[in-house]
Amino acid sequence: MTNGSRSSGSAGPAGELSEAVLAGIDAHLRQREQRREELYQRARRLRRLAQGTMTRLHAERSAPTDLAEVRRGVAELADWLRREGRGDEGIALDALQEGVEASLLGAIVAGSSLPGPDDLGVDPEPYLLGLGDAVGEVRRLVLDRLGQDDIAGAESGLQLMERLTQSLLRFDTTRAIVQLKPKQDTARTLLERTRGEVVMARFFARGRPGSGPDDRRST
Repeated sequence: MTNGSRSSGSAGPAGELSEAVLAGIDAHLRQREQRREELYQRARRLRRLAQGTMTRLHAERSAPTDLAEVRRGVAELADWLRREGRGDEGIALDALQEGVEASLLGAIVAGSSLPGPDDLGVDPEPYLLGLGDAVGEVRRLVLDRLGQDDIAGAESGLQLMERLTQSLLRFDTTRAIVQLKPKQDTARTLLERTRGEVVMARFFARGRPGSGPDDRRST
């Protein structure tokens, strides 16, 4: 090879980049901007749908159509992310974990077995984050039961919180992989707070007129 020869036709004069190279970089960046915008819109739609579905589940205890749409949206977003969203996964993380959370809540309200990551078409990382948030949703169900003086129902919900929290605490991994520790800490705190509230509700329920043996004998 002689001095000054070039190995490809894409290089410009010494010390410069050719227009073809610069145009190729510009096209790449524009395509990525477009993909990021599409990913943002997809994630936004799923996030709003999941939030609305959870609100409806708490109010009506049923939202089969919405849940089906959430699960379809979770699978589609996760698939699109694997194909088109390399490097921009963080944009969709919140939406995926809320979709998982809504799906888990739907199964809990229906008394069904909980779907796993493969069932929802998501990776384990957003699934675990959604599982952590589901503990808080079960707490809301427990508080609803307490508000209705349904101590047995509240205790059943508390037991479910315990099982979910134990499942969540099983995992120990670096935050570089998934920010799981904050979810674990929050779940543990919510569990202890809810346990205390259920214990107090049980205590006060026993002290109400008609709830103790002396009251029953006097009637």
